[in-house]
Amino acid sequence: MAERRATHTRQNTDSVSGIQIISQECNGQLSPKPLSATELDSVNHQDLETGEPLRSRFKTTCDRFLRRGKTPVGVIQSIKKIYGCSWLNLLLLLTPVAWWAHFDENMVDYHTAVFSLCFLTIIPHECLFDYCGEQMALYCGKDLGDLITITLNNAVEVTLAIILLLKCELKLLQSTITGVVLLHLLLVPGAAFLTGGARIWEQDLHPAHTQLNHTLLTVGVLALLLPASFYAAISGSTSSGISANGELSDLGSSTQTDFLTMSRGLAVLLLLIYICSRIFYHNPPGAGNNSLTHSLTPAQLKAYEAKLQEEEPDVNQWVCIGALIINIAVVAVTSEWLVDSIEPVRHVSNITEEWFGLVLIPFVSFSADGAVAAGYFLQKASRRVWSKTKDPEPPNTLAKAEAIDLSIQFVLLWMPVLTLLGWCTGKPFNLLFDFFEVALLLGACFLVNFVTADSKTNWAEGFILLSFYAMMVLCTWYYTGESDVSSLLLCPGQPTTDA
Repeated sequence: MAERRATHTRQNTDSVSGIQIISQECNGQLSPKPLSATELDSVNHQDLETGEPLRSRFKTTCDRFLRRGKTPVGVIQSIKKIYGCSWLNLLLLLTPVAWWAHFDENMVDYHTAVFSLCFLTIIPHECLFDYCGEQMALYCGKDLGDLITITLNNAVEVTLAIILLLKCELKLLQSTITGVVLLHLLLVPGAAFLTGGARIWEQDLHPAHTQLNHTLLTVGVLALLLPASFYAAISGSTSSGISANGELSDLGSSTQTDFLTMSRGLAVLLLLIYICSRIFYHNPPGAGNNSLTHSLTPAQLKAYEAKLQEEEPDVNQWVCIGALIINIAVVAVTSEWLVDSIEPVRHVSNITEEWFGLVLIPFVSFSADGAVAAGYFLQKASRRVWSKTKDPEPPNTLAKAEAIDLSIQFVLLWMPVLTLLGWCTGKPFNLLFDFFEVALLLGACFLVNFVTADSKTNWAEGFILLSFYAMMVLCTWYYTGESDVSSLLLCPGQPTTDA
């Protein structure tokens, strides 16, 4: 019996030896017919939907970016379009005023004036980043364009974060990181879901993209839970112990070194996770596969990509890049002066450092989008009231959840970059956040993942996200921080400050 089984197994093995069985998904069924090597090679060089030969993705992207065979956009026209893209650009006139106020120290309420002017000046620059990102998407396609738009939308917050790091305002930096992530997880998508779903039963999200985002967001928040839980476990047996001049005791210095080493290792791993996720998203396995060829991709996303291919950009790509460089430089200088005025304004206003970082500073990035959205909403509302038709424009079936991608990028890319940059510049920035801040991030992560679990949203879920953000703002107003955790973020010789 055993000999017959061995012979039968050997025969079955020989019958399939040398044949490459390729399972193809077609209408939910697997193809039973194996492909030969020649047929397999032809499939790999053809589009799976149209059967047309595949071009090099890099060459296609280059042709699209350089607009080969098309008339380039003029320089003068591009400049007019960039600085005329929004009524908020009128606030750009405050830029020289804010710079003049910084150098005029004899001004009444000097620090308050500088902070207010710099705060208002940054708002139109955020609007310029948004517009330039949208224009670059026309040159790069939806997938790469989305990455560029997300990165540019984070530009103001990243610039502020780098300035805070270099100024050694590390506790305020941690609070700002938490606040930026919470704002883009709760406030921005909550407002989008609320307004977008007001005239429709539910709106759609890309299922595959949403599932990946759930995992990325969760691992980013859990990475912050690890140092916090580790500190909670050892806090009963160790103390950071700081002297009057801000110097750590030997035990506190050892603890700081441990968390710095731990944080830098976590930063490298988070960076690898983000890089791998972008590779998977922009170049998924399989010939011709991308986010638009997925079987569950909403039809409106495909229509949006077709619109990008047909729509002509208003701005020359090189002028757009030059405007972005200038914009980043102006924001960097203005942000530095904004950060210099934070501490005096905070003491005068009696606002805690945590509320300043968790709520006020992140709101700079939302001010531009919020003002534009408010103006757009008022325009649409007035049009519906005064228009003769009952429904002048059909509702959008696609939910706007790009802000969640901003949060994921900030946690998995920019937070690790700031940690490694602190290592290079000698700043003891670590990923040991206050447990209260970690709890806020965990709650926001759970709520957002739960709301988007079915890849659909409605206005009620948008209101829930906004309500939880309001709860967070209310509780943060009374929070003064953990002094022991803050002491591990002190630069050498930096004195302690009272919240």
